[in-house]
This record gives sequence, C-alpha cells and structure tokens, in this order.
Amino acid sequence: MRCRNVRVRYDGADRDAVAGVSLSVPAGGWLTLAGPNGCGKSTLLLALAQVIAPESGTISVAGHDIIGGSGALHTLRSFSPGAARRRRKLARTVALMPQVPVIPEGMTVREYVQLGRHPHVGAFSADDYGVTDASLDTLGLGGFADRAVAELSGGERQRVTLARALAQEPSVLLLDEPTSALDIGHAQDVLELVEEVRALHGLTVIAAMHDLTLAGQHGDRIALLDDGSLSCIGAPADILTAERIAEVYGANVEILQRPDGPVVAPVRDRRRAAR
Repeated sequence: MRCRNVRVRYDGADRDAVAGVSLSVPAGGWLTLAGPNGCGKSTLLLALAQVIAPESGTISVAGHDIIGGSGALHTLRSFSPGAARRRRKLARTVALMPQVPVIPEGMTVREYVQLGRHPHVGAFSADDYGVTDASLDTLGLGGFADRAVAELSGGERQRVTLARALAQEPSVLLLDEPTSALDIGHAQDVLELVEEVRALHGLTVIAAMHDLTLAGQHGDRIALLDDGSLSCIGAPADILTAERIAEVYGANVEILQRPDGPVVAPVRDRRRAAR
C-alpha cells in the first residue's frame, strides 16, 4: 500500500489534520503509525481505509490507484450504484479494525463476523459460511460463536472484531489503536494474534498505536507523525530514541534495546516536578 502527498482537512478546521504525507508498505509488511495525540495518525489511517476523503493526494494498493490518479475510485461522496459496487470491490482488498466498533444490539459472534463477508456476497453460500467459521477458528472463537458479542470481555471483543476483518479476506489490514481499551496482557495477546494471521495470510498491516513499547516490538517499521506531518520513518530501533521522543512528545524517557524491539520507559523529570 502506498500514499503520496495525502492531505486531509476536517470541515471548519483552519489547518490540515494530515499535511501532505507520503509513505509505502511492501506486501506482507507491518508499518506502525505513532505520534502524540492529535498528530494525525488515526486520521491518516481512516483516509487509507476510505472512511474519510482526502482533500488531495494519491492512495494505491498493489499498484492500483484507489484515490487520486488515473482510474481511481473517486466515489467516497457518491451514492450511485456504480460507486457502491466499487466500494465493495475495495472492501475485498482493505479491511479496517476500528478503535470503537459499532456492534448491533443482540448480535451473536457468528452473525457479527459474517458481516465481513458483505463485500463478497449477495446471498450467503457454503463458501461464505466456511470462511466465517475459519476466521472464528483461527482466533480461537469457535466456542463463542453463538454468544452475544455484548457479553464478551474487551479482549474477546477485539478478537471478534479482528475475525470480522479476516472474514473479508483482505490483502491489507488497517488497525486503529487496537490495544487502546485493553490491559497489557490482552494487548499483547491481540498483537500476537495479528502477527500470527499476518504470517498465515501474508497480510500487509498498518496500525495506528499509542503505546511506543508495543509499537517497537511489533512490526517492521515505525512512521512517526508530528502535527499532521511525517517526522521520520524507519526501523523501530532507529526511530524510538530518547532524543527523538523528547523532541516530538516532550517526554523524558530511557530506551532499553532488546532483540524483539526497544522498550520505552518513562523517567520522572524532577526538574519539571519542582517548577
């Protein structure tokens, strides 16, 4: 997946939420979007997912433009039958795991995961039921299939949301703060599951993440955003340095380099506390 000079501005805003960002992720790669609150990481992710329309720029998947460029799907604000068909085609390629999923009241786990088949079907076939069951089994949810989603814990609901995304059979998986509402144990579990399904299905993963240690331990590269712009991009060990985090976040930290990625530890700044 690639984006070039993507710019997003919300209605009524006096500045861009995403200001001309360009980046690319190779097939099967994992890129994490990081940065302070309000830096534009979730907005950029939603633009990549076609949930919000960029003001300008180009977004492409597997070399095919989906926003901007020749033959792109200029359909985000269109409600024509042709636009709807093209959006469904896009949804077979790109799946979004939202930060706060909308789950209809009373819906069972199986019914919710089946929603991921919508881009592929008119009426359900045996293949669609098979894909649904395979997604549930991959994430260890077979025993939960007939339970109401509302009855599940936060970690279980995240697994169900991931199963729905997998049921779309995408080539690109977008994760918007997948661990934001989870304790550290469940956060680690969810990210390990993403690693497993990435390897199993050859998925390209782009994740907006808040926790820098988890960001450093999962994925190939980190793109650090600041005030809507791309500050830097590279391997976690190169991006997550004490100096760079102080510059972008205004935070005092120490970095512990480990084989599976850097650990970012906040350190109390006693000079600041004394003010």
